[in-house]
Amino acid sequence: MCGYVGFCNITRNISSDIHTLQKMTQTLQKRGPDEEDFYISNNAMLGHRRLIIIDAENGKQPMSVKLGETTYTIVYNGQLYNAKELREELEQAGYDFFGYCDTEVVLKAYIHFGTDVLKRLNGIFSFAIWNDVKKELILVRDHFGIKPLFYTINDNSIIFASEIKGILAHPNIVPKINSQGIAELFGLGPCHTPGITAFKDIYELKPAHYLIYNKNGVFIEEYWKLKSKPHTDSFGTTCNKVHFLLEDSIQKQLVSDVPLCAMLSGGLDSSIITAYASNYYKQNNLPPLETFSVDYVDNDKNFVKSDFQPNSDNYYINIMVDKFKTNHHNIVIDTPELADALEDAMIARDYPGMADVDSSMLLFCKNIKKEATVCLSGECSDEIFAGYPWFFREDALNSNTFPWSIAFKERQDLLNKDIASKVNLKEYIDYRYNESLKNVEILDVDSPETAEKRKISYLTTRWFMQTLLDRSDRMAMYNGLELRVPFCDYRIVEYLWNVPWDIKALNGREKGLLRYVVRKMLPEEIVNRKKSPYPKTHNPTYLAKVKGMLQEIMNNNDAPINNLLDRNYILDILNTDGRAFTRPWFGQLMTGPQLMAYLCQVNMWLEKYKPEIEI
Repeated sequence: MCGYVGFCNITRNISSDIHTLQKMTQTLQKRGPDEEDFYISNNAMLGHRRLIIIDAENGKQPMSVKLGETTYTIVYNGQLYNAKELREELEQAGYDFFGYCDTEVVLKAYIHFGTDVLKRLNGIFSFAIWNDVKKELILVRDHFGIKPLFYTINDNSIIFASEIKGILAHPNIVPKINSQGIAELFGLGPCHTPGITAFKDIYELKPAHYLIYNKNGVFIEEYWKLKSKPHTDSFGTTCNKVHFLLEDSIQKQLVSDVPLCAMLSGGLDSSIITAYASNYYKQNNLPPLETFSVDYVDNDKNFVKSDFQPNSDNYYINIMVDKFKTNHHNIVIDTPELADALEDAMIARDYPGMADVDSSMLLFCKNIKKEATVCLSGECSDEIFAGYPWFFREDALNSNTFPWSIAFKERQDLLNKDIASKVNLKEYIDYRYNESLKNVEILDVDSPETAEKRKISYLTTRWFMQTLLDRSDRMAMYNGLELRVPFCDYRIVEYLWNVPWDIKALNGREKGLLRYVVRKMLPEEIVNRKKSPYPKTHNPTYLAKVKGMLQEIMNNNDAPINNLLDRNYILDILNTDGRAFTRPWFGQLMTGPQLMAYLCQVNMWLEKYKPEIEI
């Protein structure tokens, strides 16, 4: 896992801009703490920061390969899970390999297959390859955007980086936010429209897309998408395929030259990964699997049962540890550090995020990094196996908007009067919602229920899942930790896409099919456990802490947040401990304390990045 930056200009010599390249590359030091190197030429400059996972000696980047008169140079961030199979195919085609890292496989596969190679890659990746003879750059991002990639076009140059901070380090780039950025930040945030950022003219390469920059300009193409087709497999065959795909995905992601572990919350998803991984370790006579869970000081005293969080994790974690004999570590986070990490979490995203849901993950990963460099997570199961409440609740299904973000009136009221007169959040949300639904292909054979669920599944996969994937990558990589997500193997997602609703929600339960498939390998209490989201703190001292932070911001009349938001509304939020904002800001977890923390992050972001406001 790594981070990279670069800029290309085919109309002039840029080789003297070494200081700019170094400055941009240094911003990604946390993504790649182990090595730094550069590629410098007349028309292309590439910088790379490396986190060493596989083949320390032969995986150095930027990596160049010469074929005939052409030199191809790659900077790469990710892990290719079918590298072995692809390498064998290339060896049969006559290619030699000097190492065993997947960077070399990706580069030589691109040289051999061209853009057709993108249909063969299975993994988490983003990369840039420069062809010095054609003077052509290609940027590529994986199927679900697990690995980030941003770019902008400026003065005939393309400037790109794994994180926005890398682009902002270029002297020609001035951070700006316009009405679209305001709508993204407060209408959709912490979600964002695929391909769009809050910064004017800085774009995200969409998942499953590639970009080519050459003398003809900039060309962007989608190389993969979910395709609707009739599901003809029997129930038994469906279960067998799901079981195979899960096991194959997890085993492929256990490859590492450095210590590897798994997150374990005692929920269904992390328990599945722990079970498969533990069995694999035992079969291969490896030491016990290292597992990690997160909790908060005094959470056992302050936990309050709710529909969204029906029970705490510890009881179920102990069941799994006892059964699979993992070497378990329970990370306990205290309230002050959770609040104090809000700024680092914002910087990791380059954007206000999921408040303490982000900062807790950042601190969790910081502690995991002390013991391991690679970690497997159960992220993405809820999106593809129908685990969220909104898959089942009629009010959410009939909301005609993103069901995790229905408080659009309250969001609009939060804007100050000047901004609100120029930015209609509901119109923007409706536009993005309907634009997204146009991509859903409904079949004639789909039942009304399956057709309805296709829509909500698409929205959840392309929007909500992307937000969680962004969180996972940024919080982990900020600590030099590679986080892998086996449920997000594109083969699993595209297979589940066409499984009818009555099978996917077997017995009317969230993740009913998944529960049935794994029923024999997990304890019954785990299989039947009601979904419980990522744990958050219930300690009242956290509310007091973030309330104090926001109050301090409001005591400063010159705080930049006042340029965007209604000061009196924020004071009402403070005076009511968040209850003035009557619905969750986002999802199920971002209620009063998290909303206040989000507002703190907004002010931190405005202070740190100083975007010019153009409305």
